[in-house]
Amino acid sequence: MAFPPRTTTSLILPSHPALRTAVLFANFFLIIMALYHLKPASRSLVLESLGSDSLPYIWIGSAISLFVLITLYHRILDHFNRLQVVLGSCVVFILSLVLIRILLVFPGKVIPVIFYMFVDILGVVLVEQFWSLTNSIYSTDEGKRWYGLVGTGGLVGGMAGSGAAALVIHYTPLQTLDLLLVAAFIIGIIYVLTRMMAHFRMYDVDNNADISIQESKSGWRALSHNRYLVLIAAALLLAQMVSPLVEYQYLRIIESVYPELEARTAILSLFFMLMNTVSVVINILITPLVLRYLGVLAGLLVQPLALATSSYGFIMQPTLWPAATMKISDRGLSYSINRASKELLYIPIDPKVMYRAKAWIDMFGYRIFKILGSLLILILTQWTAIATGYTDLSWVIIGGCIIWVLVLINIYREYQMLSSAVAMTASDKYND
Repeated sequence: MAFPPRTTTSLILPSHPALRTAVLFANFFLIIMALYHLKPASRSLVLESLGSDSLPYIWIGSAISLFVLITLYHRILDHFNRLQVVLGSCVVFILSLVLIRILLVFPGKVIPVIFYMFVDILGVVLVEQFWSLTNSIYSTDEGKRWYGLVGTGGLVGGMAGSGAAALVIHYTPLQTLDLLLVAAFIIGIIYVLTRMMAHFRMYDVDNNADISIQESKSGWRALSHNRYLVLIAAALLLAQMVSPLVEYQYLRIIESVYPELEARTAILSLFFMLMNTVSVVINILITPLVLRYLGVLAGLLVQPLALATSSYGFIMQPTLWPAATMKISDRGLSYSINRASKELLYIPIDPKVMYRAKAWIDMFGYRIFKILGSLLILILTQWTAIATGYTDLSWVIIGGCIIWVLVLINIYREYQMLSSAVAMTASDKYND
C-alpha cells in the first residue's frame, strides 16, 4: 500500500535521487522476487492437500487474518520506529519460513493452509513497509518523478522471482518445499540491504508517514460524502470481488491438468513469470500510448473489457490457455495499465480526502470485497445448485464487468467536470 510522499524537501541522504531510486528499485525487486518464490509453492501445496474447493474458505480466513494483523501492526508502530519494525518483520518471516518448511515434511492439511495465509500476510506487510519507508526519502516532487521507476522494480522482481522458481524446480535437486528456504535467503538479503540503507541514513525513521487505523476508518466518511469517490471505490471493489472468481477457475484448471506437485509448482511459476512479463511490457510500451492518445477512460476500460472477452472465451473452451488469458486479463492488466489510469482519477481530489479514502479502500474495502467474492463462489458452486459447473462463474464475471464498465463511464463524466473546475480555478488565480 502506497502512502503520500513527504511534503518537506530536507532529505536525509544528500546523494542524487537517481542513486536512491536505484537502491529502492533493488529493494522492491527483492521483496517481490521473494514473494513470487512463495506464491506458486503455496498454491500448489494447498491444491495438493485440500483441493480447489477449499480455496474460498482459505481466502475468507486470509482476509480476516489481515484485518487482525493490520490492527496489531499499527499498535506495534506506536511503540517502535518503522525501521525497527521492518527489520524485526524480516527476522520473523525468515524464522517462520524455516519452521513452516520443517513442518511441511509431515503430512496434514493445517500447515498448507497456514502457509497459504502466511504468504498473503507476508506480501501485504513487506510491501506496505517498503512504501512506508520509501515515503520518508522523497519529497512530493521527487516522488512524482521517481515512484514509477521504483514500482517497476516490483514488476521485474515478480518476473524474475517466478522465473527463477521455475528454473529451480526444473534444473536443480530442489523441490517445492525448498522454495521456502530460497525465499528466506532473499529476505535475509533484504534485511542486510535495509540495514545498509539505514547506516547511510537514507530513512527518516522519526517521520511517521503511516496512515493510522483511525485515519483509515475516517476514510469511509470521506467516501460517503463524495459521489466521485464512491464511484471510484465501486470500480476498484468490483474488480476485487470478481478477482477470486477468476483465480478459482484458473486454479481448478491447474489442479486437473497438473495433478503432480512439482509439475504444478513449475507451471504456476512459469505462468506468474508470463503474467509479470505482460505487465512490464504493457506498462512500458502500451500504457503511455493509450493514456496519451486515447485518454484515461480508454485506459480504465481495457481491463474489464479484456476480462469479459477472455471469460467468454473460457466458457467456449474451458481449457488451460483460455483460463490463463482470463487470469492475465485480471491481474496482469490490474498491475499495469489499470493502476496507472486509476492514479490519474485522484488528481482533481483534495489530497487529504484522497489519502483517507484510499486508506479505507486498501485496509478494509479490498478485504471485505474479497470475502464477498469468496462467499459468492461458495453460494453458487457448493451451497446451492445455481452453478452447474465452475465455468458458469464466467457468466457472473461478465455481468460484473458490465456493471464495472457502466461505473467507469460515470466516473469519467465526473472526472471531466472536476478537471474542468480545477482548470477554471487555476486560470482565475493566474488572471488575478
